[in-house]
Amino acid sequence: MADKLRQQLTAFEDACRKSGLRLTPQRLEIFRELAKVSDHPSAETLHQRLINRLPTLSLDTVYRTLGTFAEHGLVNKVDTIESQARFEVAQLLHHHLICRKCKKIIDFHWQFIDDALLPEEVHAWGRIERKNVVAYGICQQCLT
Repeated sequence: MADKLRQQLTAFEDACRKSGLRLTPQRLEIFRELAKVSDHPSAETLHQRLINRLPTLSLDTVYRTLGTFAEHGLVNKVDTIESQARFEVAQLLHHHLICRKCKKIIDFHWQFIDDALLPEEVHAWGRIERKNVVAYGICQQCLT
């Protein structure tokens, strides 16, 4: 796990330099926290997790930083039906299952969708940069 995190941080630092983004302590800590977890935290959750390490970190800074990261393809924004965006480090193509009760988000792979061609009329719209599936339901834990 430590090697994977180190590789992600190195790639993040390189991507920031290439994009002209300053590597501030806040940006590094926000990215590091996202890279360590798999629970797709919201900006508010990240702020709560980081406030002890960075006591001057504002929630607004977390929001703006995540927006900047998403804009530069450094993180993925996962939109949910309750309109609270959740975030993850950009990684290999995958899709999401979201429980309507506990709000837990799970990654899954679906090669059929990844390989499927989009309808021709979609191509006339413009350039598609990413496609993904978000499936909503109730997880096994919440069903019992």
